Amino acid sequence: MKPIFCLLLPAVFLFNLAMAQPDNSLQVKISNGTLQGTFNPATNIRSFKGVPYAQPPVGDLRWKEPQPAANWTGVLKADHFSHMPMQKRMFSDMIFRADTMSEDCLYLNIWTPAKAAAEKLPVLVYFYGGGFVGGDGSEFRYDGESMATKGIVTITISYRLGIFGFFSHPELTKESPHNASGNYGLLDQTAAIRWVQANVAAFGGDPKRVTIAGESAGSIAVSAQMASPLAKNLIAGAIGESGAMIKPTLPAIPLSDGEKAGSAFMDKVNAKSLADLRAIPATQLLDMASKPGAFKLSATIDGYFLPKPVVDIFEAGEQAHVPLLVGWNSAEIPYQAFTGGDMPTPENYAAKVKQQFADKADEVLKLYPGNTQDEVIKSATALASDRFIAYATWKWADMQSKTGDKQVYRYLFSCPRPPEVTPNKAPAGKLPPAMIGASHASEIEFAMGNLAYDRVYAWTPAEYKVSATMENYFANFIKTGNPNGKGLPKWAPNTKDSHVKFININVDTKLENESDRARYLFLDKQYNK
Repeated sequence: MKPIFCLLLPAVFLFNLAMAQPDNSLQVKISNGTLQGTFNPATNIRSFKGVPYAQPPVGDLRWKEPQPAANWTGVLKADHFSHMPMQKRMFSDMIFRADTMSEDCLYLNIWTPAKAAAEKLPVLVYFYGGGFVGGDGSEFRYDGESMATKGIVTITISYRLGIFGFFSHPELTKESPHNASGNYGLLDQTAAIRWVQANVAAFGGDPKRVTIAGESAGSIAVSAQMASPLAKNLIAGAIGESGAMIKPTLPAIPLSDGEKAGSAFMDKVNAKSLADLRAIPATQLLDMASKPGAFKLSATIDGYFLPKPVVDIFEAGEQAHVPLLVGWNSAEIPYQAFTGGDMPTPENYAAKVKQQFADKADEVLKLYPGNTQDEVIKSATALASDRFIAYATWKWADMQSKTGDKQVYRYLFSCPRPPEVTPNKAPAGKLPPAMIGASHASEIEFAMGNLAYDRVYAWTPAEYKVSATMENYFANFIKTGNPNGKGLPKWAPNTKDSHVKFININVDTKLENESDRARYLFLDKQYNK
């Protein structure tokens, strides 16, 4: 009779051999080679992180249109986030999972619920915000796993920022085959969409059902991608959260102006040629460009990515004719952004309005009245938020409903964050507190189903309810172009013939009629004379 350990040896050997073998269900073959992802048994979601969608934009490829990713042999492990783009740490609410920063940053991350390539699931491609100077696809709040559990192949991408993504110069324009320069970060996004079109079927996605989405600068980018002839025919839908490439919110400037700014920067850093600039190490170049007044970032009307201003493209009906879900938050920035350090008294508020609007002051005070301190705080919050980002987003929604031939679903997110888990013990200032409402970027975790990742705030069942509502609206829209679904308050769309409505997303989510159109029409005259 053999010893029992001898009988067990074959089983142990086979178990260890199985553990050492790659799981073929986690391997996906794409156009460039084979990827090995990871699997979360708790959610049944496969993920593939740090997937290259273009060549590293380094050396001679700095300030060039992204080039197709190189092929590889063997199996590429896609089990961790790759490098985040070059940036200064400017925003405290950005929590990255990428642990390195590099100019080599053109990677994307995929979460898929598909068990087979033939499932043809809808696809979401999400662009992060950060003013085109910060952000990364590895941020917790953009994590795609929750949205993937809704039956959506969810993708986040990273794109070039700041001086690396938006630098124009006459020499760059001259060397470009398109006689263009300056929109490299936006061209990165377009390249990622093209990559998705070519490869998402391998992950169970349908290239004909790709929705792009973004928040703040990411939302501005969505409006630009809708306007660009390079991207407008690659998407089936769009989602914008607070932002559009329309005055006064980071509008594109003429190429000649971008070139002048680039030439001025070259002079400031004592570079004699593009070769000199490209030879500067990335960290040093970032430091140079980050000095006050050294470099002003703008997209350009380059005749290639953007043939003319975004607002003109939408007004002419030349943008992507796809369904749009778009909105902004109820208190994007606090009243102090308009009133400054002054006490929010009616007298101080009226003086500030007269100082900034001159002969239009009386009209402004009718639209944004301030007869009591509470009313001043409310109106100054609205005026600051409108001029910061809400007006541009409204203009985008309004134009798309008139010329886009598809339904536009507009929202206002008004659910405030709860108190912090560890309250800030800083001494109270002399000014009254900001208006209670939803601040800029606070809706991201709600929309993507990621409240649990944000441990700063003491979330309650009420916020989780709001998150479930918003995420389901988004998921339904990505699937069908219509956010409505079972158990959700009805959301009526806007078209060129309809009375304007919007859904107010809060604990008591409900449909409301537009009541502040006069404000936006007034600002429209100021910015589009």
